[in-house]
Amino acid sequence: MSTARALAPLTASVHQPTAARPLRARLRRLDPHERVDAHRHDWAQLAFALEGVTRLQAEHGTYLVPPSRALWIPPGVEHAVTVLEPVTLVTLYLHQEAGVCGPWTAPELAAAMTEAGPPDLTAWHQCRVLEVSALTRALVEQLDPQADRPLRGDEGPQTPPPPAPDARSRRREDLLAALLRDELRRAAPVPLGVPMPQDKRLRALCQAVLDAPCRHATLADWSRDVGASPRTLARLFQQQLSTRFGLWREQVLLAQALSLAAQGRPMAWIAAELGYAHPSAFSAMVRRQVGMPPSRFFAGAAVTPASAGGRQAR
Repeated sequence: MSTARALAPLTASVHQPTAARPLRARLRRLDPHERVDAHRHDWAQLAFALEGVTRLQAEHGTYLVPPSRALWIPPGVEHAVTVLEPVTLVTLYLHQEAGVCGPWTAPELAAAMTEAGPPDLTAWHQCRVLEVSALTRALVEQLDPQADRPLRGDEGPQTPPPPAPDARSRRREDLLAALLRDELRRAAPVPLGVPMPQDKRLRALCQAVLDAPCRHATLADWSRDVGASPRTLARLFQQQLSTRFGLWREQVLLAQALSLAAQGRPMAWIAAELGYAHPSAFSAMVRRQVGMPPSRFFAGAAVTPASAGGRQAR
């Protein structure tokens, strides 16, 4: 098995959001089996792919993120990126003013409180998966991902020092950013994410399931790979993740199914690939996990190359 090539985290300060420019964007092209080492920022981040599927490990969970979904990462949360296929990764950095966590500036939050009462900010203090609307994608493709200074050699192609944006460009950026924040506030959360335990034995098993979810179907079979009894592992699942192994593995399979759907695979093929003897059994799993049929949950998972190529990664 080949080892993923580690990449140093990008120097995020070259795109650092500020009160004057509260939303910044950057794009990066990553190849399969590359990973960006664990790091954290002082600002919030929204990560998704214009094309391809990315695995993001953040906080106490792992998320497979196709083009139809995005992962919100609050300030200060450590996260790492693993690439499963060629990916054009979009990262939005959002400035967070004192007392604000979420896609608001302080004036926007004050206006929201006046119009409809205080919004619920609790959910924005943790990682969450959001739907990516067609409008969100179009707005992102119009943002300028130019860095504030030349990149180092290990960060991308060398470029001359960029000129400061003129007043007209800044006004356009402000309008795009305001509409993007509004779209994020309206975005539907998706119950997609695989919780990870702290116990080393259980974490090793969970990581093995994430890497090859169909290698075994039962906890007894998986237990032989990690040298712990099924009873011990079942107890750890309840203690650390408050669930049973079978239900936890279904979350992994659901994330894998979303990744396959993003490649345009038909549902019957996905069901068979994930070990389901009949598509109806796969449909029942999806309904159990997310409360909707596969046709609805996977709708829009695949993005055509034409809609994913608005800008070249820099």
